[in-house]
Amino acid sequence: MKANGDNYFRRGLGLKAEVKPLLAEAYGSELVQAIKAADYRLTVGRLTFRMARSLGFCYGVDRAVEYAYETCAKFADRRIFLVGEIIHNPHVNQQLQDRGIRFLLPDEDGRFDFSAVQADDVVIIPAFGVKLEDLEALRQIGCIRVDTTCGSVLHVWKRVESYARDGLTAVIHGKHFHEETRATSSQVLRYPGGRYLVVRDMTETELVCGFIRGEVEASVIRKRFVDRASEGFDPARDLERIGVANQTTMLASESLAIAARLAEAMSDRYGSEALPERFRSFDTICSATQDRQDAVKEMMKDPPDAMIVVGGFNSSNTNHLAALCAESTRTYHIESARGIDVETGIITYKSAGGLDVREEKEWLPEGKVEIGLTAGASTPDSLIGETAQNILRLEGLDPAAIGLAPATEPA
Repeated sequence: MKANGDNYFRRGLGLKAEVKPLLAEAYGSELVQAIKAADYRLTVGRLTFRMARSLGFCYGVDRAVEYAYETCAKFADRRIFLVGEIIHNPHVNQQLQDRGIRFLLPDEDGRFDFSAVQADDVVIIPAFGVKLEDLEALRQIGCIRVDTTCGSVLHVWKRVESYARDGLTAVIHGKHFHEETRATSSQVLRYPGGRYLVVRDMTETELVCGFIRGEVEASVIRKRFVDRASEGFDPARDLERIGVANQTTMLASESLAIAARLAEAMSDRYGSEALPERFRSFDTICSATQDRQDAVKEMMKDPPDAMIVVGGFNSSNTNHLAALCAESTRTYHIESARGIDVETGIITYKSAGGLDVREEKEWLPEGKVEIGLTAGASTPDSLIGETAQNILRLEGLDPAAIGLAPATEPA
């Protein structure tokens, strides 16, 4: 249950049974269970709900939230802080704030101020993990630490650590400003001379490949990646040997394509026989992210009339789900059921692949209609169920009357 001393917890606090009813009440949904029991397809009147076979809370998120509730139960007499957000879901974070947890938010450069934390306080480390320097700062304070870092994230850390240990630069496919990627890139600093470079997409990857092939000047790389590379990054020195990793919530197909393109560039520059010495790559997309993307791809073989994607607007894995759906059908990414106004019928959603938030009134088609449902790994069943309930209310139907009824033919 404990590791590295009595003030560091990484495997729960022994109160799982005590908090289980609280978690079920806060995050469960009978309607979601009903749709799953009906083989992920439930018809009510003219509406048919089709649900992705893998959606919502993943194991890592479930574990992180559970540990936060256990922390509240075990240390009810102490101040409890959380480094950043536990996950990227406003509803879940608000629930934790309502339980008295104080959030320590970073500045625009991702730095945290721990001056308010004292030795007898409790600090929760989120599922994304935190940077090495933050871990060390908390250790120096001597506070109790409850570490909820996801196992899939730790798997990536081991990869980039091995690159740094063996003298390779970690090229990380991710969002340089994302908490997970900040934490991952910091892991190379465990070794003297550890180096990293973060690429956001294939466009940035092509720039790196161009340099490797001798087609792009080093100054271009320095300028483009000034805020997403290790200090003192020298392209000529640091791109001779590279290892690829990725933020666990990125689009899997893009990560694989980026790794393949970098391998091709290294082969063009140094010859295929040099690849084992100069290039390494491992698929570090987490299984839950992959499962949710695969489930959506399966749905899109026969796409519904409209797809509702539920999850935080700043959730990487949720945004990727929305982008996948938008390739095949009208897609609405909402943060919660509040995105559907029952009184006006207006849906407020984030555009797939964009940043703008839009409103639409005539979004629900006439006649028989299929509504697809999926949700990011940080979205609880309660929010998915409430979303379906609001859609039912738009039709003048009472969600409580649906209950656990099996699928029925349209009236």
